[in-house]
Amino acid sequence: MTSTPKILAFAGSTRVDSYNKKLVKIAAAGAQAAEVEVTYLDLRDLPLPLFDEDLEAQEGLPVNARTLKDLLISHQGLLIASPEYNSSLTPVLKNAIDWASRPSANEAPLTAFVDKVAAIMSASPGGLGGLRGLSQLRSILENIGVLVLPAQVAVPKAYEAFNTDGSLRDPQQQESIEKLGKNVANILLKLY
Repeated sequence: MTSTPKILAFAGSTRVDSYNKKLVKIAAAGAQAAEVEVTYLDLRDLPLPLFDEDLEAQEGLPVNARTLKDLLISHQGLLIASPEYNSSLTPVLKNAIDWASRPSANEAPLTAFVDKVAAIMSASPGGLGGLRGLSQLRSILENIGVLVLPAQVAVPKAYEAFNTDGSLRDPQQQESIEKLGKNVANILLKLY
């Protein structure tokens, strides 16, 4: 291996006290324990306009979209925690994916996504833990060239699932989320 693999970890939420931000940080810790480099990204720090091809044609790729795309390109793995809104993924996550998928001169199509290895997870106040949204996220990511690992975790009743320090109250859930991060790291260590 010539370099340490890098994983980008983020949640599809901009809410300050997001359950999914807490969740993806647990997975990121699992990946770091496997000795890969992990970058945590808060999508709140990269506000994006709604995807609009006319805006793109007039002004080009927005600066924050280019920043996001560059981050995705520079990382081989992804950890994504996706809240569920009305049985689907969040608009902020879909919008980020749409902007980062846009072609740029001298880049291969979907260069920010093709051949990335990802794990997905969700935490939701509902009884299914965001499971319905994960199936849609998986479909989108696989369609744009991401290898999404089969294992995924959905944490129900998120309002009572976390300790004040951000860890999960259920040790088995905590371990399963850490394992998602570790699995992505271990695959990347074998590939790179």
